[in-house]
Amino acid sequence: MSGEGIIAVVPAKDLGQAKERLAGLLTPEERRGLARAMLQDVLASLTAVPALAGILVVTRDAELAALARSLGAYVMSDLRHEGPTAAIALAARRLAAEGAAAMLAVPADVPLATPDEIAEILAAGGVPPAVTLVPALADMGTNAIALRPADAIPPCFGPQSFFRHQEAALARGIEPRILRLPGLGLDVDRPQDLAAFLARPSATRSYAYLAECGMIERLGKKIAADDALPLGEKKG
Repeated sequence: MSGEGIIAVVPAKDLGQAKERLAGLLTPEERRGLARAMLQDVLASLTAVPALAGILVVTRDAELAALARSLGAYVMSDLRHEGPTAAIALAARRLAAEGAAAMLAVPADVPLATPDEIAEILAAGGVPPAVTLVPALADMGTNAIALRPADAIPPCFGPQSFFRHQEAALARGIEPRILRLPGLGLDVDRPQDLAAFLARPSATRSYAYLAECGMIERLGKKIAADDALPLGEKKG
């Protein structure tokens, strides 16, 4: 991994805790399979971007670590496993110490992210210090953040984090660049995210996996059943 280039960082949660908010739709094994497939999709898109000097997956899950290495990524152990903010902050400190030119942090659950979208973020970087943000479509979280240098601002992921990242940049005198990208904007975390993903057929490993699981048919039946309920009984 080059210490002077732009490094992509992907935090990956333990498979045993993967996609718990989809428990009403997917079995534990299906959630594990979807998490693996989404990480593969994200790493495939990142690998196809020549401007990246390397990819660093932060995880303590041995299976995901092996998968990441098999796809050409480096792995950093996340022994504390305190969530994506802590994992990305850990990577940022390492990259800053190694003199990386920039860090691009991307979650492991954005299977529709494309190499062109990743390249667009890198091209928008500007002269350091610089911050580029890609908001999540649903909850205004942050689905990608590019920092020049890697510790330009502290990461703070979660719902509404897009606004917190903006404020952190402005507090340091940095005018953040904002990109709204349809692929990166969709993170598959909640039932409505899964429905939105399945409504956009794609050549991703994630879509193929869910099709094999029969999820498209199952979700269609669930939506039809929910639509048949009286208004006051519909599920959110």
